Amino acid sequence: MGLVTHADAMDHARRNNTMNRTHHNGVLRIENVGEIVELKGWVSKKRNLGGLIFIDLRDKTGITQLVVRPDNKNYEIAESLKNEYVIYVKGTVLERESKNKDLKTGEIEIDVLDLEILNTAKQPPIIIADKTDALEDTRLKYRYLDLRRPIMQNYLIMKSKITNAIREYLVSQEFLELETPILAKSTPEGARDFLVPSRLYEGEFYALPQSPQIFKQLYMISGLERYFQIAKCFRDEDLRADRQLEFNQIDIETSFLTDREIQEIIEGMFKYLFKKVLNVELETPFTRLTYNEAMNTYGSDKPDLRFDMKLIDVKELFNTVPFMYENEAVKAIVANNATGYTRKQLDEFTRIMKVNHAKGLAYLKYENNEITGSFVKFLDDAKKEEVIKTLNLKDKDMVFVISDKLNITNAALGALRKLIAKDQNLCNPDVFKFLWVTDFPIFEYNSDLGKYEFTTNPFSSPKKECIPLLETEPENCYADAYDVVLNGYELGSGSLRIYNQDLQARIFKCIGLSEEEAKDRFGFFIEALKYGTPPHGGIGLGLERIVMCMTKTDNIRDVIAFPKTLSARDLMCDSPSTVDDIQLKDVHIKIEK
Repeated sequence: MGLVTHADAMDHARRNNTMNRTHHNGVLRIENVGEIVELKGWVSKKRNLGGLIFIDLRDKTGITQLVVRPDNKNYEIAESLKNEYVIYVKGTVLERESKNKDLKTGEIEIDVLDLEILNTAKQPPIIIADKTDALEDTRLKYRYLDLRRPIMQNYLIMKSKITNAIREYLVSQEFLELETPILAKSTPEGARDFLVPSRLYEGEFYALPQSPQIFKQLYMISGLERYFQIAKCFRDEDLRADRQLEFNQIDIETSFLTDREIQEIIEGMFKYLFKKVLNVELETPFTRLTYNEAMNTYGSDKPDLRFDMKLIDVKELFNTVPFMYENEAVKAIVANNATGYTRKQLDEFTRIMKVNHAKGLAYLKYENNEITGSFVKFLDDAKKEEVIKTLNLKDKDMVFVISDKLNITNAALGALRKLIAKDQNLCNPDVFKFLWVTDFPIFEYNSDLGKYEFTTNPFSSPKKECIPLLETEPENCYADAYDVVLNGYELGSGSLRIYNQDLQARIFKCIGLSEEEAKDRFGFFIEALKYGTPPHGGIGLGLERIVMCMTKTDNIRDVIAFPKTLSARDLMCDSPSTVDDIQLKDVHIKIEK
């Protein structure tokens, strides 16, 4: 039997996992001084200061500083280390002479006794630290390295804590965690379906679920009463900062509860979640606004309530301005300390208003007791005084006015309200303002198609007083539907559901589905409604949007481990990608060029 070297012994130890890790790197403190510890992790940084080698060893919990002196038997190994090498170290915890108050472990360091390289690493293409200069495309291509950055790990650790807390609460409320199919039938739910061709049935397709809507209602028909699921959902739609092709939905459905009772459960869930994860006490019940109130007051069905800046009806106030008064609606917002906006900035605001379908943007400035602006020539001195008094103007306030159709005026001013709030840092990320928006309109007129279309999903129950008006006054019909909003983000949508088969048939007819089309798309569900369906309702909440708000990021890609770019590509996996002819033949597809 040959001589066993130190390297052989260490290799044997690696294979048999006998190099134990006694602590994670972010947990050692001054009270650990004198202990012999064993650590593992990645080399975050190495510094050679006059012969003393300092190594920052990183894992998911943080960083511990190692020190290797010139007379140490491990000195040559320490000299050879490079960033992102994976190492094992055994050493004694010492009190640092020069303490680092910015580091949780900054009062101690490890005097190295044994050091072993577990694996080497190439030079990373990105800086692995909270601050990195890498472009987002590079970060996404090397996402597994990007996820080593402490800030990115924190997003995912928080996501796990949030998910677990939600589960704990719902289970405590006697909800059952049940699953629903991923391969299902294509049904219209507001976005394009992702289709999966069938190998066994030529020309037929499964669809990936946009939500588990029908299946969770079937659970209620099955008598299970309280269901939830952290459900994977898929929607083939244009991406933006808070939207991805695939996402997780906290899907909830209940039987025999009113809309208020369902909302109280959700308020309780958020109260429990924010206390457990952030130690923040939420005020309940949440503020409530109807859809019409939200649109008329804030210009949005998901208004941010962290700042005021409400929409003000000024049609009578500006009745001397011809190009305003002739329009259906004239509304304004008052921005404090805003007279410093340049002409270039105001032109950009106007451009954005036109993108939001408004004809233009008018404005007034109040500074040094004088009113100036784009339409001041239509205001005499008495009218100016009336404007100051009515709008309660203070020095350096600015009044922005839009006159157009009511829906355009509301939406455009709502967009401007958000722009100004962002520009003036009015949105405190440490403040959490929840809101219920209720009573959504069921129908919206599509002038291009010349017909009314459903604005919610076709399973939302009309309010009782609206049922007689479905066919005759669709514009005056509202649903028992509700959204929960936080700081300008729609976190979730829900409603009471239609549980009467005749009413469901009327709704399908109202949105232009013939009896044959409804049967083709929803036949199994229509049949299920005939067998004693209980009153029921629920909600679907976007997990990633909740995590975004709780971790104070405005980019949904931060809280998804392996996201797509805004152009819907996975740069790391290089997908979507082509497949070979054999695979296409198996699913009966031929690509024509």
